[in-house]
Amino acid sequence: MFGFLKKHDPAADTAIQAAARPGWAERLKGGLSRTRGQLAGLFRRARIDDELLEELETTLLMADVGVEATGFLLEQLKSRVQRDQLDTPAQLQVALAEILTTLLTPLEMPLVIGHHKPFVIMLAGVNGAGKTTSIGKLARHFQAQGKSVLLAAGDTFRAAAREQLIAWGERNNVAVIAQVSGDPAAVVFDAINAAKARGIDVVLADTAGRLPTQLHLMEEIAKVKRVIQKVDASAPHEVLLVLDANIGQNAIAQVRAFDQAIGVTGLIVTKLDGTAKGGVIAAIARQQPTGRPLALRFIGVGEGIDDLQPFVAKEFVAALFETPSA
Repeated sequence: MFGFLKKHDPAADTAIQAAARPGWAERLKGGLSRTRGQLAGLFRRARIDDELLEELETTLLMADVGVEATGFLLEQLKSRVQRDQLDTPAQLQVALAEILTTLLTPLEMPLVIGHHKPFVIMLAGVNGAGKTTSIGKLARHFQAQGKSVLLAAGDTFRAAAREQLIAWGERNNVAVIAQVSGDPAAVVFDAINAAKARGIDVVLADTAGRLPTQLHLMEEIAKVKRVIQKVDASAPHEVLLVLDANIGQNAIAQVRAFDQAIGVTGLIVTKLDGTAKGGVIAAIARQQPTGRPLALRFIGVGEGIDDLQPFVAKEFVAALFETPSA
């Protein structure tokens, strides 16, 4: 007797993997486990005293919160201890979570595609921050909202970046405008014109990674923005800077440098899994390095297609703290 071979169904495999995969909250919690573990040890103490507060200060600094934001959080926390007469570390943890949530909430501004068509989003950042991967995930995000998407392979320096973006385009069934070599601004220019002709909703424009100290490359990315404005005076409608969560306080300098060159409107913080400490988000919220309200549009905790999600302050803070015992 011979049985029939069942045809392989990749979609079924994907569904099984998704069902077995932890949810977003658990993945975020896992990504921030290092900092959460350090904080949890402090809040298991028997009482609130100067030693606990000193160790809390050290823990926050080690978590990349930065001197200014750490000082602010401790000042607010000490005020709450006196005002509300807190006397247990569990109460202190609840107060810190509330203060941190209040600090981070202004960063919580979801990216909403406006009335512009195409809505042009320009992405920038240093090498290795995760720009190209983030573009692929953003394409899926906007597709889930019913939007059509086109990708512009503006990183013409690295063949690997172009090939990676084309692979993401194939994965998402999204068109990619690319050239083997040439001027990055010309690629983005062609992409926006193609999007107009095809009635595309969103253009995601990749750019080559560069360090803020590479002045000629910073001028080049400024040129890309100027060329975009020649196609559409209102564009780019969003300028996203992609930051690696592991770079700590250097993130502040990167935001300032890229903002000076291209006017950053929002951030994507990637790699909040593994070794990342997460505190840099508090540093950004406190210092406001652009001198105006800055949105943290998305955070990422892995390489999966759904590992980039809109930033929600309460979710992030909840992932940093263990639930106090009753």
